[in-house]
Amino acid sequence: MDTQPAGGIGLVGFDADDTLWRSQDYFDDAQAQFERIVAGYVDLADVADRLYAVEKRNIGFFGYGVKGMVLSMVEAAVEITGERISAGDLHRIVGLGKALLGHPVELLAGVREAVQAIAATHPVVLITKGDLFHQEAKVRDSGMADLFRRIEIVSEKDPATYARLFEEFGIAPGRFLMVGNSLRSDIAPVIELGGWGVHVPYHTTWAHEADARLLHGGERMRTIAAIADLPQAVQELAAIAAG
Repeated sequence: MDTQPAGGIGLVGFDADDTLWRSQDYFDDAQAQFERIVAGYVDLADVADRLYAVEKRNIGFFGYGVKGMVLSMVEAAVEITGERISAGDLHRIVGLGKALLGHPVELLAGVREAVQAIAATHPVVLITKGDLFHQEAKVRDSGMADLFRRIEIVSEKDPATYARLFEEFGIAPGRFLMVGNSLRSDIAPVIELGGWGVHVPYHTTWAHEADARLLHGGERMRTIAAIADLPQAVQELAAIAAG
């Protein structure tokens, strides 16, 4: 897959949710509706924090995505209301998940042009995490699958996962650049392994993804305000990588 001359960036990876298309907005809306349902039983200011605590402890069981969120919502609702929540309201919570799964894919402005610009100079791959069926559907409905050499849907985006992918791709970490909105999942693990990253923050971020900081390697990362700035950022980092 590495078709670039020796040295420099040989492969560029893209995250999907909130990098290429909207996602967290829909989750935020579902959480707000969940809080309104629970508010019919209790008057608590920390419902969001208690839901996140349940979600966080369940990641190892359910993974990421809509289904894990809904199962955590059901568990949290039972706990928060002291088991008083009705079957009808639990059914409403399940309905929130079904609505999330049914949302159309809405590409963020300028992403197709940005990916096409990078694909003109580097091989590009898509690396996303979450529920397999849901992510496959979003990739298909996005109309962008044809731009990527490979599409990887993984259960976690940590150094071990990226190291495995680098081996499969036949690329050294120092020749890989990742583009994404999550410092925790898209940028920090790649930088830790010796790679490069372009951080494209989204206006809203799940608490779990926001809980991260870069301890070293900041010189191998750029943060951009808009996806239109991506080609220039990649060009700058590629020049540094080429030495």
